[in-house]
Amino acid sequence: MREDASPPALVLVNLGTPAAPTPSAVRRYLSQFLHDHRVVQLTRWLWCPLLHFVILPLRSPKVARKYAQVWMPGGSPLAVHTAALAEAVARRLPGWRVAHAMRYGQPSVQAVFDDLRAGGVRKIRVLPLYPQYSTTTTASVADAVAAAANGLQVEVLRDYHVDAGWAAAVAASIRAHWDAEGRGERVLLSFHGIPRRLVDGGDPYAAQCEASTRAIAQALGVPREDLLLTFQSRFGRERWLEPYTQPTLEALAREGVRRVDVACPGFAVDCLETLEEIAVENAVAFRGAGGEALRYIPCLNAEPAHAGALAALALQDAGWT
Repeated sequence: MREDASPPALVLVNLGTPAAPTPSAVRRYLSQFLHDHRVVQLTRWLWCPLLHFVILPLRSPKVARKYAQVWMPGGSPLAVHTAALAEAVARRLPGWRVAHAMRYGQPSVQAVFDDLRAGGVRKIRVLPLYPQYSTTTTASVADAVAAAANGLQVEVLRDYHVDAGWAAAVAASIRAHWDAEGRGERVLLSFHGIPRRLVDGGDPYAAQCEASTRAIAQALGVPREDLLLTFQSRFGRERWLEPYTQPTLEALAREGVRRVDVACPGFAVDCLETLEEIAVENAVAFRGAGGEALRYIPCLNAEPAHAGALAALALQDAGWT
């Protein structure tokens, strides 16, 4: 790179997090998140009163209590692990500026772009930390990027759901768990769910989750049928992608399965949905149905193999839009 050339930048974008495990902070975060038309596509005149007068008053205290169970000294797990991942990736990209942003909450995409622009950056590659593309997540990041670009040359990575380096890193984390704890009777991969109607309308998310499962199985050297694929975090009453994670775990327990291993490869770093929903709430449900142990396998977080895979993606030309 010429000495007078502006440095390239990589921005890792994650979903976001409340600033504190309090009802007021959670309410602010959920309000921003659930106002996104990519997330909730109901007519605004119907959705906004329901959100502000029913959902937020009821959910914010409950969600705050859940966050309090997993909050870390440096902040929420998602915030702490995303920052550490960005630092690990930066060490593998000399000459680049590497930063992280949140789609909802802080640091915002706009603030990070403004900071990079002030530092002389003119070209930015954006890596949404969603291996599988969905209109509810990756497309929403693209919306925020478009609003913040303001003359910058920006490229957004659409997905990395079958990237060999990423799949190998997930497989290595599962294998390390087996080496340390032994292999469970069943291995379940739990991905975040989305409404079924979105997939019926063309969202590729479900197909990419299946492709990721096949890629991980191949990297593990096990048959695809050895890995159960389920979807978690359903919200509302409409039908979401199935099978649902918790009912699947309860059914396994009733069938006599005593030990189950659960990984969440759709999440780049650990967060409320993995540490509380899976490792606590679903573990209780599994034991309540007759199981003995749900062994949660942590997300890749800032593991060297994960940081290396993401740095390699930043350097690839193919796949950038």
